[in-house]
Amino acid sequence: MSIMTELAARDRVFNFLTPTDSPVDVRHGPILYLEDVNVSFDGFRAINNLNLTIDDGELRCIIGPNGAGKTTMMDIITGKTAPDTGSVWFGSRHNLLTMSEPDIASLGIGRKFQKPTVFEALTVFENLELAMAADKRVFPTLTAQMKPKHRERIEEVLETINLQDLRDRPAGILSHGQKQWLEIGMLLMQKPRLLLVDEPVAGMTEQEMERTAELLTSLAGKQSVVVVEHDMGFVRSIARKVTVLHQGSVLAEGSMDQVSNDPEVIKVYLGEEA
Repeated sequence: MSIMTELAARDRVFNFLTPTDSPVDVRHGPILYLEDVNVSFDGFRAINNLNLTIDDGELRCIIGPNGAGKTTMMDIITGKTAPDTGSVWFGSRHNLLTMSEPDIASLGIGRKFQKPTVFEALTVFENLELAMAADKRVFPTLTAQMKPKHRERIEEVLETINLQDLRDRPAGILSHGQKQWLEIGMLLMQKPRLLLVDEPVAGMTEQEMERTAELLTSLAGKQSVVVVEHDMGFVRSIARKVTVLHQGSVLAEGSMDQVSNDPEVIKVYLGEEA
């Protein structure tokens, strides 16, 4: 499949075709704010009076049983799903509910889906080059002459995702974990203010999980990172603050020790054996 066919076939917003500058204002509050959000699908309430705040530079883990509303929450933040009621703000100026998916991405919200979606026929370096947001149009992005500052940015991201030695190899030969890191790198090329990461370690080896934990913790502070994950060992290795969702609302919130010892969390998610 050609690169242009891949671009045309994907049912997603291409964050790498958006500007890098994020005008979000966090001087007067958190970077992300959801208040009294509700969403129903055919009578089923997927999100039920959800209230959530994420601070600038924070690393937050979101856990919960299947059907808790984790994916729907991220769909709302990125503009894929419109809630029935509620408010969703990015900083103090941007009402995300009035914006389209591309406009939300252009503000600096990047989303990493569970399945890696890199361009396998291109090299690792070329994937990062494509992800640069120098031009919204595809052809100029593919044909533009690289400037020194862009090459420096790619080198920086290659080091961050630990793929320097594979820069000239096709992305298709990478392991599952390496493809996950590459896609995170593609998002980092846009310098997002908020990074949403969905089950990043599913299918990874133990060594890849450890490297992913190092990568995500290294990003905190530079941008806000929200990680949705089911692997409790991994969550414990990176968690600073954990939010537990259940039936579309926040069941508990706090440190990993606090939520793992919460009787309600044990009952509905972790299991009585915990």
